Amino acid sequence: MKAHRHTVGGHEHEFEPQRGLPEALPGDEKLLWQGSPDWRMLARRAFHLRKLTLYFAVMVLLRAGFVYSDTASITAALRATPGPLALAAIALGLVALMAWLSARSSVYTLTDKRVVMRIGIVLTLTFNIPYRRIAAAGLHLDAQGTGDLPLSLLPPDHIAYLHLWPHARPWRLSRPEPMLRSVPEAAAVARVLAEAWSQATGRAAEPRQAAEAARPSTTPANGQPALAGH
Repeated sequence: MKAHRHTVGGHEHEFEPQRGLPEALPGDEKLLWQGSPDWRMLARRAFHLRKLTLYFAVMVLLRAGFVYSDTASITAALRATPGPLALAAIALGLVALMAWLSARSSVYTLTDKRVVMRIGIVLTLTFNIPYRRIAAAGLHLDAQGTGDLPLSLLPPDHIAYLHLWPHARPWRLSRPEPMLRSVPEAAAVARVLAEAWSQATGRAAEPRQAAEAARPSTTPANGQPALAGH
């Protein structure tokens, strides 16, 4: 199946023949790894929860400051904050809930033949991406070892950005890249991906610097060696 094709599943997840997959794996295909996003990291990185918290905090402080400048009363300034604080708390709670639901409903699967992404909160989409259709893979790690693994697809394969979000590399709108987001122990997952890609394509993967990784690779954003195909 080409990478740009997808299966839309109307079934509930409990009716899946195999977790995260639209159908049970064939007998000649092996499951290598399966996981889901860390919802807290997904809330930070994809839903920008920390930035939104800072934004609302600044707005509440500005509100209090404007009231104080008009009334010269600290009491009046404090009385002006509960309403905005409540609205901010509701908004941030909804964002956190969206992140939790997105992580809970998402399953990433690596087999010895393909990457499978089951995503979607209301409408479930399953994307099957054979390794032979992957041009490059990246690895962006944070200090906790959680990371993102974007997948660059070979032309003409294409998946719409809106179908992928938030499981897409940010700002790659013309050539959207599916991305395994906020994956715990992402470096280990990247190694599994690189080895499976090598086995499936018959091309080796070896350490290279990120700047050299123009071909199938895992390229970290923190300057560590990359895995590049040759």
